[in-house]
Amino acid sequence: MIRIEDLNKSYDTGKSKLHVLKGINLNIGAGEFVSIMGSSGSGKSTLLNIIGILDEADSGIYELDGVPIKNLSEIKAAEYRSRFLGFIFQSFNLINYKTALENVALPLYYQKVSRKERNEKALQYLEKVGLAQWANHLPAEMSGGQKQRVAIARALITDPKVILADEPTGALDSKTTHDIMKLLQEINDGGKTIVVVTHEAEVAAQTKRNVELKDGIIEKDEFIRQHVLI
Repeated sequence: MIRIEDLNKSYDTGKSKLHVLKGINLNIGAGEFVSIMGSSGSGKSTLLNIIGILDEADSGIYELDGVPIKNLSEIKAAEYRSRFLGFIFQSFNLINYKTALENVALPLYYQKVSRKERNEKALQYLEKVGLAQWANHLPAEMSGGQKQRVAIARALITDPKVILADEPTGALDSKTTHDIMKLLQEINDGGKTIVVVTHEAEVAAQTKRNVELKDGIIEKDEFIRQHVLI
């Protein structure tokens, strides 16, 4: 599903170049549930941005579902993001003046799906995350956990190949973190590929594979035998 070979990324700081990713090699198969861990400055956010087609590597190979991701125009990059990827963010990124239903339906609006069809589908996905009764509520009327469930439903509605979750529990308490990770496990058990960037070892332990970055290289890549949320 994701194939990365000898990926390098640097940023020009003005006085010098900061080499953030140093020859990353990473393959993630369909249906995997992978966490990418690392301290601040390790390169994990840069790697996620490249996987999410929000940034581009300086050199190396990145293929997503067999499609080379390189030298894309803004229009083509947006098309590929819409076609392949669903995003979940720490800050939820919901539109405050839109209801839960409208937030979930929004990706289908950009795909020019009719209002009736996108609202019907949005309600189905709110049901999947246990929030159908909150369909007409605004984000300000919901808890952090509920807002993240809305964001997960929004990420799923286009049936993407891969879900990318950037610190999805970073703004949540421990019980809500447990509930959100359990939901992500259930989604993964249904066959969806999920990549989670986190700095929390407890969250990483609830995925099926841990990739740890340090100073722009992969320091550890291991599968977790137990995949049980207790």
